[in-house]
Amino acid sequence: MIGIVDYGLGNLTSVAGAVAKLGFKPDVTSDAARLEAADKLILPGVGAFTDGMANLQARGLIDILNDLVVKRRKPILGICLGFQLLGQSSSEFGDTAGLGWIDAPVTRLQPEDASLRVPHVGWNDLSQTRPACVLFDGIEDGALFYFVHSYRMETPPDGSEIGTCDYGGAFTAAVQKGNVFGTQFHPEKSQQAGLTLLANYLEKA
Repeated sequence: MIGIVDYGLGNLTSVAGAVAKLGFKPDVTSDAARLEAADKLILPGVGAFTDGMANLQARGLIDILNDLVVKRRKPILGICLGFQLLGQSSSEFGDTAGLGWIDAPVTRLQPEDASLRVPHVGWNDLSQTRPACVLFDGIEDGALFYFVHSYRMETPPDGSEIGTCDYGGAFTAAVQKGNVFGTQFHPEKSQQAGLTLLANYLEKA
């Protein structure tokens, strides 16, 4: 069973569909007992960081996730906004504290090339800065993934960055710190490379 954390902002249907396509049973829920029973967790997300943290708090999910992920070390994969929520804080709509599992803030994406639009929407290649990470098994360096975002995680100082993307300057696009994984891109929308990455997480992480 794969617990997909429902906090009211995730692209739940597409993530659950990808999990099911790979032969696993998705459980979209905010219930503590069902999340505890899951083998692994996915924290999806679309929208603003402030709203995401407020929704997690309102549903009592921050304490639940800290218990499951930090204390019990259950694997979790954050996707897009869910990835950003793993960080220390975000400057979006003021300074908002995140889950703090990755020691890096989230800031506005500011491409050096002024002709590049924000939000960053579309396909871009991923450079694997830690190719041995289990997420990348069977995936070529430079494989294309699908991005939709206006904010980015700053480079973590603890070596947890495993992949970058260049959009008018390189930014952190994937992390792994122990049992905590995250991707700024949407693997569930990234065709075969994305499904391979998801399968690696579900089968091997």
